[in-house]
Amino acid sequence: MKKIISCVLALALSAGQSVPAWACTGIAFATKDGTRLQARTIEWGGFSLDSKLVIMPRGQENTSFTPQRQNGLSWKNKYGAVGISTVKDAFIGEGVNEKGLGAGIFYFSGYGSLAPFNAKKAKKSVADVELVRWMLTNFATVDEVIAGLKKIEVISIYPPQPGQKESSTGHWRIADATGRSIVLEIENNGQRHIYENTVGVLTNSPSFPWQVTHLNNYVNLHPGAVSPNKLGKTDLTAFGAGAGMWGLPGDITPPSRFVRAFFYLHTAPVLATAQEGVLQAFHILNNFDIPIGVEFAAGEEIPNLPSATQWTSVTNLTHPAFYYRTMNNSQIRQVDLTKINFAGVKAQVLPLDQEPEQIHLVELE
Repeated sequence: MKKIISCVLALALSAGQSVPAWACTGIAFATKDGTRLQARTIEWGGFSLDSKLVIMPRGQENTSFTPQRQNGLSWKNKYGAVGISTVKDAFIGEGVNEKGLGAGIFYFSGYGSLAPFNAKKAKKSVADVELVRWMLTNFATVDEVIAGLKKIEVISIYPPQPGQKESSTGHWRIADATGRSIVLEIENNGQRHIYENTVGVLTNSPSFPWQVTHLNNYVNLHPGAVSPNKLGKTDLTAFGAGAGMWGLPGDITPPSRFVRAFFYLHTAPVLATAQEGVLQAFHILNNFDIPIGVEFAAGEEIPNLPSATQWTSVTNLTHPAFYYRTMNNSQIRQVDLTKINFAGVKAQVLPLDQEPEQIHLVELE
């Protein structure tokens, strides 16, 4: 069992010489009616993550994996939840529960560093790739999550990447219906840090405080036009709209995506309703859709995928609902948690796409 788990996860989560790493971009904001929303993309250009829509009812039994076998922490779902899995059905990448607690894991390569697995503490250990599921099914608020984290060990169940001494892991975004949002990072062999996320953005490495400080390098950016200027006898005018954003980084590295997401988010109008906000979130995240191939060097084989952005999701934390679209079908789908009887619904793992996207002919009269 140990060998099987290690092989599967090393393939899925490592970043080898010819395999790109996860490149996730997340945003969070509110609409005028008080709705709290958070949204994110998940990119992986190596192969399909085989993501599924997972329905987690109350009372469902869970046991986390460890490097030994499935003998980690066991728990029974206190709350029902909905999320999207990556690689294995138990590994929830992003989701929300019936109380409006939302959580997601973002790749944190080169910076995340967990404490070594201690077999004597197996029964209180939760795998990093199962931490989102554990949070969503146990807690209703950010405060409860913080308290619960003190009682568990967060461990890695996959081997280090080639050339690295320890396994890469993630950092986590956690938010609740009040709008409070935090980032959990675990570095230096298990040192935990919790940061209040007041900027509403999360990407990947390096650490969250560095990313926020890095925003100061773009203090000159502002929305809108730039006034004409004259230097000597030369008249200088902007080429077009948005010239105030000249210098905004356009590459796909995590720091550049963090800066870009921050400025797109905080220059966007505050919309009136939840539905408008959901659509706005998808539009903002369109800017972070990574075409397949851009992460591969010349001569490397490019996987047969429509996009490196395998899915994009938006979560309504105020009136719990989960929206998503995929690389195969750009139609937005909604799961309304307020209409699910989590005490009676069965545990379900469903395909994200019932059918591949189709191009429809517009019929003219």
